[in-house]
Amino acid sequence: MHLLYLDESGAVEDASQNHFVLAGVSVFERQTHWIEQELNKIAARFDPAAPHTVELHGAPMRGGRGLWRRFPVADRLQAIADALAVGVVNQARQYVRLFGAVIRKADLAGGDPVEHAFECLSQRFDLFLGRLYKKFGDAQRGLIVFDKASTENRIQTLARDFKYNGHTWGRTRNYCEVPVFLDSRASRLIQLADLVSYSLFRHFEAGDSALYETIKEHFDREGGIQHGLYVRV
Repeated sequence: MHLLYLDESGAVEDASQNHFVLAGVSVFERQTHWIEQELNKIAARFDPAAPHTVELHGAPMRGGRGLWRRFPVADRLQAIADALAVGVVNQARQYVRLFGAVIRKADLAGGDPVEHAFECLSQRFDLFLGRLYKKFGDAQRGLIVFDKASTENRIQTLARDFKYNGHTWGRTRNYCEVPVFLDSRASRLIQLADLVSYSLFRHFEAGDSALYETIKEHFDREGGIQHGLYVRV
């Protein structure tokens, strides 16, 4: 099974922000444990006695909020970069790849950025799974995993609609279940998704491309064509 961990950056209701991002990381199920172990090592830099209490969360780490206030900014930024390296950049492409949707809120003209972003990613992840089957005979199913802070009922309803009633480009066919929701504090992979989403948000919202440059080649692609990143700006 391939698990797509997703998180969002940017608040839909915040008029001071121009963009909304939904993004994350697709991981083959057998890789999740090993990635978690590497992320735990990074968290242990900041609390060796209780690394599981340290949440790797992009905005607080960069801004120095909460427990991060006690640590130098260089150490916090290095931890974000290192987490993206061990979780994405250093992983084999057949096991780990990125998906993301970037929406300029003003361009939707009253539409819902969350729904639009989820529709795009649901379709693109489904096509990735279908591509594995057609090319390799790999019949692995997929499951989308969200941070529990997301709008759970709304997302699950959309997922059912995409399966049975269709979305803009057809129907989803390769999911084993509707999306599930986890507390980000308990899931290193959700935390990794947050760092991916935050990297995209910083690139498009603030023109800060340092993190994005390290991961931009890791969005799902086939035959030289990038499928995993949808940008509407």
